[in-house]
Amino acid sequence: MIGVLDEADFARETGASPAVMADLARYRDVLAEWNEVMNLVGPATIATYWNRHAWDSAQLLKLAPEALRWADLGAGAGLPGVVLAIMGKGREGFHVHLVESMAKRCRFLSEVVGQLGLPATVHNERAENLDLAVDIVTARACAPMARLLGYARPYFKAGAQGLFLKGQDVASELDEAARSWDFEAETLPSLSDPRGQIVRVRRLGRGRKV
Repeated sequence: MIGVLDEADFARETGASPAVMADLARYRDVLAEWNEVMNLVGPATIATYWNRHAWDSAQLLKLAPEALRWADLGAGAGLPGVVLAIMGKGREGFHVHLVESMAKRCRFLSEVVGQLGLPATVHNERAENLDLAVDIVTARACAPMARLLGYARPYFKAGAQGLFLKGQDVASELDEAARSWDFEAETLPSLSDPRGQIVRVRRLGRGRKV
């Protein structure tokens, strides 16, 4: 479904259980509370949380339904990683690594993970310094593609594929990245925003340091 989803639409589109919906609502409340003292998301986007944040994140599960191990680079507010962890809660073997270099944002992420009992680990570290074996590496609003591929390279070397949430300027980002990296990618339309794109990267080869 492409369009602006409200809470009922989200539940119908994803098949989320009442327990999952309750966790997502609680996450929204904690996000709004912390956002008053910390720059996590645009304040105006809290009002459109179910579409702008929950659905924008959850749509990735449709593209990798078998994936169990995820890494969210530059996790920040927990998007898409926290939403993915909520959706995967109770699924055997499902785990999300929330990778964030800013300690204050890690405190927020740890609070959410603890309150909701999520299958997630918070890493206060630069993404490129970790050695994690995951199925999917993802990111939203982290960095332009050329730099993002540099951050994600260790994960690709360990066998991951990439699903990166991007905006309308993704074509120019991919052109720029192609000057530095040898990679195979395709763009897919976002279901939450007609201007958005999801970049699926299946292979990342050697490139010069960006």
